[in-house]
Amino acid sequence: MPVAGTFDRIPLWLLLGITIVVLVLAVEGGYRLGAYRRRRSEQEFGAHVLALVTTTMGLLALVLAFTFGFAATRFEARKHVVVDEANAVETTYLRAGLLPGDRGAKVRELLRQYVDLRLDAVRLGNVDQALRRSDELHRELWKEAEAAGRDQPGSPVIALFIESLNRTIELHSTRVRVSVRSGIPGVLWAALFVVAILNLAAVGYHAGLIATRRSPTVATLVMSLAVVLMLTADLDRPQEGALQVSQQALIDLRHRMGD
Repeated sequence: MPVAGTFDRIPLWLLLGITIVVLVLAVEGGYRLGAYRRRRSEQEFGAHVLALVTTTMGLLALVLAFTFGFAATRFEARKHVVVDEANAVETTYLRAGLLPGDRGAKVRELLRQYVDLRLDAVRLGNVDQALRRSDELHRELWKEAEAAGRDQPGSPVIALFIESLNRTIELHSTRVRVSVRSGIPGVLWAALFVVAILNLAAVGYHAGLIATRRSPTVATLVMSLAVVLMLTADLDRPQEGALQVSQQALIDLRHRMGD
């Protein structure tokens, strides 16, 4: 199983606990190794080790900033695509009223179902089911567009409707790509956690090497790093966590569509 898939299956609260425990063990392991080296070797100097620790902490900050920026960019993209999708669906809904016969009413009902499905997927988390049903609704909507196009092949009204419907379907693909299929790569998560563990072990190693007592400030470092890692993971998960993209644009649209 890919690293990303395994990582995403772990609930955030459990991941936070595991991260704290692993980082604390890394510090303790490094401290004991440093104390052992202090007893066995007299040629390893604390100042030299401190310089290396400072360098590796800078590397950790760089990797963490890159990962956080990746997650934040994806979060912003999800926010924009919700508004864009709501606008595209509303345009299609309004132009459907210009279709001849009862075709406009049918298209509008399908679009109401589509928006309901979109909101239910966010509220209930049934993403796979929502994706399958979305594809079905797209096919039904496109059949209506094809039929209208055959009936009035030169109509500018039909052309405008097809254009907006095509935009709606394109934004669906964009939303799926941004929200479901483009998370932080598993390799990047693995690299971030490995670098964090090695850095915390190096901090503990330096403390053990210079015979410093275990300071409570290390707990602050562990908790701060764990919180930032979880915040990054929260930004990257559209269906879980405290940071969720507002669906208000689609909710308002659904109210304007009526029953």
